[in-house]
Amino acid sequence: MSLLAETPRASPSRKRRPSGGRRALNAVVVASSLLLAALIVLHNWVPDVGGLGLLVDSAAPWLGVFIPLLIVLAAFARRGRPWAAVIVPIAAWGLVFGATIIPLKWTAPSASANTLTVASQNVEASSGTGAASAADLVATGAQVVAIQEMDANSSAQVSSVLDASYEYSYQVGTVGLWSSYPILNAQPWDLGLGWQRALAADLETPDGLVSIYVIHAASARIGDHADRDEMLKNLADVLPNDENDRVIAVGDFNAASTDRAFKPILSQLNEPNQSDGLFGFTWPATPFPLARLDHFLQRGLDVTSNTVIPAGGSDHLAIVATVNL
Repeated sequence: MSLLAETPRASPSRKRRPSGGRRALNAVVVASSLLLAALIVLHNWVPDVGGLGLLVDSAAPWLGVFIPLLIVLAAFARRGRPWAAVIVPIAAWGLVFGATIIPLKWTAPSASANTLTVASQNVEASSGTGAASAADLVATGAQVVAIQEMDANSSAQVSSVLDASYEYSYQVGTVGLWSSYPILNAQPWDLGLGWQRALAADLETPDGLVSIYVIHAASARIGDHADRDEMLKNLADVLPNDENDRVIAVGDFNAASTDRAFKPILSQLNEPNQSDGLFGFTWPATPFPLARLDHFLQRGLDVTSNTVIPAGGSDHLAIVATVNL
């Protein structure tokens, strides 16, 4: 018998399993990550029950704010961190929105000898600052100005400024168009609403005709957006019949780019990225824009710049876009 004490053998190391609380946290992070990714990609499939679909569509870009929270929760999980699951909504957000926030100036063509700049704003009739908005839009150097949400008072204010700077104009209902180029074939459009909130016209530019539609879509509220949907549908039905190769649609569509009711229009017209990138949210103008309800859409033209600017005291920021003719 050996007098030497036996050296105890080291027991095999065992990985500590996460506690029940951490396992539950892991499950929450994984499930939430997959649900968030599905919501980002398939937000247009959410049933519009009680206005839920409109809300989710409009807020779709903001769904990404939940990703940092999931990252924090994954970090607290420590062992068995579900990082792979968190990557899924990150990839989904990048897939859906990544290309739309790339600065246009990175890929935009150089300005040609002949360009057309269009400025547009919902002037918020009740703000009483239509003249100020008009003056700010004139200062952009735009050859074409489109105005929405005019009542009798704001129409007089806007006209007093724009008529002095533009030779041609056409107004109907809540919308108006001012241009340095002749306005041809102008006509009102109710787009199924029953009263005039849109117009269509041709601009006689030095390089030929350009169709332009100025839109002031009906308001969209949770559970009450049927009139807006009808207007957008009717515009989508009209666009294929336009005889001009070059078409512009601009104004307050009361729909985010991610809104399912807006998709039939976006399938026919292109919305350029912002010159400096990101989403170019236009409403509310202050204190912090949350949605892009105002749009510049086109086909057959090369866009060289596309920006949003404050103008007057409206609750909407203005759009200023330039295209090569």
